[in-house]
Amino acid sequence: MNSRLPSRFPPNRSFKLIRSCLESGDLQRARYLFDKVPEPDLRAWTILISAHIQDGFHKKAIEIYATLLGRSIKPDKLLLLSVSKACAASGDVVKAKEIHDDAIRFGFNKDLFLGNALIDMYGKCKCVDGAKRAFDDMVVKDVVSWTSMASCYVNCGMSRQGVLAFREMGLDGIRPNSLTVSSVLPAFADLKELKLGREIHGFVLRTAMEGNVYVSSALVNMYASCMSLRQARLVFDNMSQRDVVSWNVILTAYFLNKECENGLALFHQMRETGIKLNNASWNVVISGCQQNGQNELALDIFNNMQDSGFKPNQITIASLLPACTNLESLRGGKEIHGYAFRHCFIEDMTITTALVLLYAKCGDLELSREVFNMMPIKDVVAWNTMIIANSMHGNGEKSLMLFHKMLDLGIKPNSVTFIGVLSGCSHSQLADEGLMIFNSMTSEYAIKADEDHYSCMVDILSRAGHLEQAYEFIQKMPVEPTASAWGALLGACRVYKNVELGRIAAGRLFEIEPDNPGNYALLSNILATAKMWVEASETRKMMRDKGIAKTPGRSWILVKNKVYSFVVGDKSNEQNEKIYRFLEDIGEKMRLAGYQPNSDFVLQNVDQEVREETLCSHSERLAVAFGILNSSGKSSIRVFKNLRICGDCHNAIKLIAKIVDMQITVRDSFRFHHFRDGYCSCRDFW
Repeated sequence: MNSRLPSRFPPNRSFKLIRSCLESGDLQRARYLFDKVPEPDLRAWTILISAHIQDGFHKKAIEIYATLLGRSIKPDKLLLLSVSKACAASGDVVKAKEIHDDAIRFGFNKDLFLGNALIDMYGKCKCVDGAKRAFDDMVVKDVVSWTSMASCYVNCGMSRQGVLAFREMGLDGIRPNSLTVSSVLPAFADLKELKLGREIHGFVLRTAMEGNVYVSSALVNMYASCMSLRQARLVFDNMSQRDVVSWNVILTAYFLNKECENGLALFHQMRETGIKLNNASWNVVISGCQQNGQNELALDIFNNMQDSGFKPNQITIASLLPACTNLESLRGGKEIHGYAFRHCFIEDMTITTALVLLYAKCGDLELSREVFNMMPIKDVVAWNTMIIANSMHGNGEKSLMLFHKMLDLGIKPNSVTFIGVLSGCSHSQLADEGLMIFNSMTSEYAIKADEDHYSCMVDILSRAGHLEQAYEFIQKMPVEPTASAWGALLGACRVYKNVELGRIAAGRLFEIEPDNPGNYALLSNILATAKMWVEASETRKMMRDKGIAKTPGRSWILVKNKVYSFVVGDKSNEQNEKIYRFLEDIGEKMRLAGYQPNSDFVLQNVDQEVREETLCSHSERLAVAFGILNSSGKSSIRVFKNLRICGDCHNAIKLIAKIVDMQITVRDSFRFHHFRDGYCSCRDFW
């Protein structure tokens, strides 16, 4: 072809020249030639649009189609088929509806092939109403029509409707094919319809479809989702051919059924036997390990994935962030955040929401806020996460402010939203505000309060010191009070030294969860604080007689990417002598500042001197001392504890933070405490 092109082409040569360019793969030259044609015919428009679709330029193809309409050119059925594929690939439901309207306007909507394409297009755009409209317009429906409609239901999360469409298909005399079966089986998996799934399996065997890799893989997934792993493995083992998708399905099945070791063994087998892994294979294992509590292993496999030459994608990152959150690894979370930013994954709402939660749970609420504020779009899950983040850090007023801002922006709250807001009211002693929010759930938002919401309300009243009101609230609850509700009341009885209600709450808890050591220990503590040593001793004897052991207090801190753990009186740390010397030295400074140990928090009937010595060796105080000694000039440290922070340690750490001029954050089983300049963010209310 000449490099120098004439300025205009006669119509009779246009089609051949454009087609010649497209056949040689030169889309740019073809478009240049096309633009030189004064009045290109419909064939030229069609092959140009089809070529753009074939090369993946779906939006451009739709734009060219719009130009065609702008020139008052009537499309034919073939062109509409092509453009519907472009809409399906782009997922643009607005354009999809326009194409459908064009099909109706130009009289092609009842055509079988175009009708099938329209249903498929709507299915890809997740628009059930449009698919149903196209389906109902068709005079004749074949197996493709029914399969596309059923598949649309399934892909849009309407599994039951997908199953009903599958049944109607049979009643209409249409015999399902392998694509139908593989498209509908996920609906049986989602609905956990094992019996019906087995019937489909029987149909597969009778019609000799078991050789189809997609059908067999869907059967494996169906059995695994219905907790029938043995049957899933049997189908997998009998497959005549397996691709990596099949292996991934059975791999997912093991992790789904919490058989982590078998899943890891299968993954090792895949690598050993030379199965060509893909990103999905790695993601299944990383996600499976994280969901089964193997967080460190998930991070190790992630490193192995990168060493093997695979690049993590959004799914990988979304699986890793919860692992870092569970490990309270701020450093690891920041590294993954950096990776997500460099690879443009940060616009993924799932990832940014996970980052908001990670930073909050690792104690850095400011970073959590920064990520949230940078999110261009926020759904209700993102708002809930930020509300809960502020609640766990004791910022009830901020939780309320976020809640009202969310409503002003037109975001509809859900059940989780109210749990987050009520929790914030609880930790900030906002009893009146909490009651108002609780009452608004049903009256304004038509959300029925469940056990968790009622428990939050009991907690709000209890923490605010309204113990009698909280007890009356429990008695009038329309649902059976849970352990959380009685536990909130019992915990408040410990704070406000109410022995009578403490006995009542503990008695109910002993019935609901007789093996929970915390309830016995809490009642014993209430009695011991009241100097009722005999009854306290009897409660602990009851624990021993039942073989129930109190959960030991443990605190830990991350220093130079290594976790150091402490228990009360711990002397196993290599810096043991430095830790106790530091506590002794700073103890003198604290006493000069007016600190008096509150030995009520040592709940044994022992001498005062022994009680004060025990306080100084509580796990959180040891972890704080170790963190300060190894702070390397940092202005803050973070300590985590598995139980509620000791009241005396709380008072002591306020003074320690002031003396060493550092911010000390302690996360206990209830909330975060941020100590600075002799004060705590909880304002001594937790």
